[in-house]
Amino acid sequence: MGRFEPRPRLVDWTILAAVTLAVGSGLVSLVSGRADDWWVFVLHGAGGLTLVVLLFWKFRRVKQRVVAGARSNSPTVALSVLLGVVAVSALATGIAWVLGANLDLWGWTLLNLHIGLGLVVVPLLLLHLRKRFRTPSTRDWEGRRTTLQYAGLVVAGAAGWRAQQTVNRVLDTPGAERRFTGSKPEGGTGNRFPVTSWVLDDPDPVDLDDWALSVTGRVDAERSFAFDDLDASAERRALLDCTSGWYVERDWQGVRVGDLLDSVGTREDARWIVFHSVTGYRFGFPIEEARGMLLATHVDGERLTHGHGFPMRVVAPDRRGFQWVKWVREVEVRRTRDLGQWVAIMVSGVA
Repeated sequence: MGRFEPRPRLVDWTILAAVTLAVGSGLVSLVSGRADDWWVFVLHGAGGLTLVVLLFWKFRRVKQRVVAGARSNSPTVALSVLLGVVAVSALATGIAWVLGANLDLWGWTLLNLHIGLGLVVVPLLLLHLRKRFRTPSTRDWEGRRTTLQYAGLVVAGAAGWRAQQTVNRVLDTPGAERRFTGSKPEGGTGNRFPVTSWVLDDPDPVDLDDWALSVTGRVDAERSFAFDDLDASAERRALLDCTSGWYVERDWQGVRVGDLLDSVGTREDARWIVFHSVTGYRFGFPIEEARGMLLATHVDGERLTHGHGFPMRVVAPDRRGFQWVKWVREVEVRRTRDLGQWVAIMVSGVA
């Protein structure tokens, strides 16, 4: 085993790099829905499998030290053990999800658990580094063997990722039907797909007598539209891929955002369109992309249910589900990007 294993300090630093890669690519994957974003998910999966090998080396090396520390009730060792348990759990839930397993955790999926565990690793690792931080020396990197060891590690991660795909295909596991994002198909038609909301969004049903759609910001004339004043005849087939781990492809009907903007006129400096929900949730898109989106009122000929965003939800092809804003009440035309949306989506619905 020693022939394949890099020097101890290199293993530790490679684990840090692999965790950084896994967390970073995982976060990026949450906003990656286009087909040409596939490489983000490959990088995440292969990096995670490489981390399995690294943790094996790490645990084998520190086993005796951990046992001794546990007997002395060392808080440093307790933190290290907790970090190891959470990291292994994050890897195990990710691998299980890819192979088709799932759990119903009070409305949360195994994928949500995997994401949560991965995020918990970050603060635990930072606390661990406060006690164990050691920089590698030049000598740690020297030698042709080190180069070959790292080349083998990269190959092992890529081969492991490919092996997962092969197992799914050959054994025809539930994971074989996944999209490249990891999401699995939901059947049915119309409103028959999961009702999910980001964080705490759960408003009362919208009363159309009190509701209006406002178009504001960098427009020639701000206007508000009653539901019956809107031409909701535009149609578009689009795939909704939720970060909870499922997807559906539906025929959506509603108001084309480009037509809505043309009806009020946009100023020359208009660059971004932000869709606001009745909950305070909001998300924005470049104006060129937003013009091709729909504000859907119906799906497969059925009026949207409250849980799916009635009276209007954004249909944003190639975007992940949390960007398909529900219960839209305002379309804001902006000159600059709204960075505050990343705070809004975490606190919306609290009130």
